[in-house]
Amino acid sequence: MDKFDPRIDSLVVETKTVWDAAVGNLADEDRRWVSAAIHKSPQLASRISYERNHTGFTRIINVTLEDIQRLYLSRS
Repeated sequence: MDKFDPRIDSLVVETKTVWDAAVGNLADEDRRWVSAAIHKSPQLASRISYERNHTGFTRIINVTLEDIQRLYLSRS
């Protein structure tokens, strides 16, 4: 699954951020901000998946350059 699913997302107990190779070298501070922002608004992510675990689901977002641009645009 590569799309946001509000039903499954309501059962998320863990999050994981994966960085697309095209993102390049972001400063640690920028990576922390992007990761927190994209998990706060997961519907903005273009590539999202969910893995079942014992207590719910883990949301895995593969952050792309487009996601970062969308986040900065939504910020202003």
